Amino acid sequence: MGSSVKVDFEVGNDGVAIITMCNPPVNALAIPIIMGLKERFQEVAKRNDVKAVVLTGKGGRFSGGFDISVMQKVHQTGDASILPDVSVELLVNLIEDSKKPVVAAVQGLALGGGLELALGCHARIAAPGSQLGLPELTLGIIPGFGGTQRLPRLVGLPKAIDMMLKSKPIKSEEGKKLGLIDEIVSPEELLRVSRQWALEIGERRKPWIRTLHRTDKIGSLSEAREVLKTARQHVKKTAPHLPQQQACLDVIEHGIVHGGYSGVLREAEVFKQLVLSDTAKGLIHVFFAQRAISKVPGVSDIGLKPRNLKKVAVIGGGLMGSGIATALILSNIHVILKEVNSQYLEKGIKTIEGNVRGLVTRGKLAKNKADGALLLLKGVLDYSEFKDVDMVIEAVIENVNLKQTIFSDLEKICPPHCILATNTSTIDLNVIGAKTRSEDRIVGAHFFSFAYLIISIALEIVRTKKTSAQVILDLITVGKIINKSPVVVGNCTGFAVNRTFFPYSQGAHLLVNLGVDIFRIDRLISSFGLPMGPFQLQDLAGYGVAVAVSKEFDGSFRGRTYKSPLLDLMIKSGRNGKNNGKGYYIYEKGSKPKPDLSILPIVEESRRLANIMPGGKPISITDQEIVEMILFPVVNEACRVLDEGIVIRASDLDIACVLGMSFPNYRGGVVFWADLVGAKHVYNSLKKWSELYGNFYKPSRYLEERAIQGIPLSAPASATPRSKARL
Repeated sequence: MGSSVKVDFEVGNDGVAIITMCNPPVNALAIPIIMGLKERFQEVAKRNDVKAVVLTGKGGRFSGGFDISVMQKVHQTGDASILPDVSVELLVNLIEDSKKPVVAAVQGLALGGGLELALGCHARIAAPGSQLGLPELTLGIIPGFGGTQRLPRLVGLPKAIDMMLKSKPIKSEEGKKLGLIDEIVSPEELLRVSRQWALEIGERRKPWIRTLHRTDKIGSLSEAREVLKTARQHVKKTAPHLPQQQACLDVIEHGIVHGGYSGVLREAEVFKQLVLSDTAKGLIHVFFAQRAISKVPGVSDIGLKPRNLKKVAVIGGGLMGSGIATALILSNIHVILKEVNSQYLEKGIKTIEGNVRGLVTRGKLAKNKADGALLLLKGVLDYSEFKDVDMVIEAVIENVNLKQTIFSDLEKICPPHCILATNTSTIDLNVIGAKTRSEDRIVGAHFFSFAYLIISIALEIVRTKKTSAQVILDLITVGKIINKSPVVVGNCTGFAVNRTFFPYSQGAHLLVNLGVDIFRIDRLISSFGLPMGPFQLQDLAGYGVAVAVSKEFDGSFRGRTYKSPLLDLMIKSGRNGKNNGKGYYIYEKGSKPKPDLSILPIVEESRRLANIMPGGKPISITDQEIVEMILFPVVNEACRVLDEGIVIRASDLDIACVLGMSFPNYRGGVVFWADLVGAKHVYNSLKKWSELYGNFYKPSRYLEERAIQGIPLSAPASATPRSKARL
């Protein structure tokens, strides 16, 4: 065991052994820690000078849980034998069955396996504000150290189910009310009180409770089954793609029916099965992908320090500009909002106020914080306030000439250190900055729709060959301050995410013109796990955006796009999606969008004009083929993005698609999912469709090479003989 990863052991004059987990920063339960704990508790059993035990963690934290990198290693190697065996997993039983009382001294956090260790102790003393939770289900697995059995026995079945299914930690104060925590004391008193408590259990002055033996909070079998039935129905509705949710409920029930010890054995068995599931593979991949994005060669590893950006100007108060401004003021950054006239400016400020007040109404923000945030906002109609700003974010319409004029003006007015950022979603940055001499400080800050919302947390930082490392580092820092996950990408039309997804709606339109029902397509894509199908998404974004974006892509990727007559026909019929309440769906206030069957004649006209149905008849196609014909072209474009070095790592593209396009996280992202499906199947399918329906489906050279050589799409460029990475 290394010097920093160890389990310390010290016996005091009072006969209390202090066992301390040491694995900074969160005392993760790496295999050496688990083995060390087992050895220490076996030693405790043999030593006559030890009357009682206090289990704690070093550095103000109990334990953040099982070391997730072990599961990542299982996925990379395919070797499940490196997981702890059942005898190690029963470490918690060893603690609970100890003939000497064991008290957990909890501070900072006790999450996952960390909380499970504490649950096996005979009492739990905690410092104020400590976090307690079992978040394993977010990784596609279930608790594996007895948590499914012990938590219900301590806090009751409904609360335990809620904590596990939602993976939401509680504070020690709530834990005390629930019976999870026995006493709350200051950090300074934590060890002293825990020692005393352990001795008093040994002297029978405090109760000696073995959690697994308790049944008083479970209720009768019929009551428990009723609670579990309700939970199962809820999970079936809300998480149909997440097998760990139902598995967790099954294991809880097994323990209630057959006893806690049998439940622990079943839990260990199911845990191992779930670790090897595609869902766990996807979610664990996303977990590590999100942590890797801040490692940017030539930026994060050259000793630069981020500058403090106190004042930011936002140009344009529309949906995106107001969203960006909201995110900034909520993070205590002064914002100057510029618009072209007082009417637009007033509308932009009202939108920002509505965003902030809406968070208060929903209980996500305190009123005094909202008031303070709004004081940081100032609206202007000219550039006079731009003389001392640290960064400008341009968020006007996708018009090249307008953006070029703005950047030319900014270069003359803003201070020399000011970062000049654009929120364009498609236009090449070299084109935007063509009329300036400040290429080193021009950068893309591509926020995704509803930028102020916590759920929309992706931020594409787009760099050109001339963007300085300092500018990129500063923008990464701002991204983190405003609760975004910044992904650094290269410069091209559409950058990483929008470029990868440009075939998404085009593939859907092609299918419609082949005779497939629009609403069937949307239904199947939603079932796959995206929040909505391509047609409802087009309704939501507005048809103007779809037309502008498709022009950019048609110009840049000539010969491999698909142009459908349908959108123009929809616009001619006076439709503009949700904006005017008329699109592929009917939008009425207070009700869910309903399919608008009156568009069927427009669809028929589109099919007539497109004239691609074989023999003039709709194609016969399975549900799986529909999903693949829409998403495999997305994979194909992702391959080109990887081939051109637009992203540093394949996992960067995965996390950007998950956080920016809401690609289902349990599928691991576009590239990860494609590797699970198999590059060969993707390639063969695209090749077949390209012969039937043209170049839109033509497989990329990168995909072809990987499929033929049997190399994963996500493998680094060095894995193939040819490499042309540009980043």
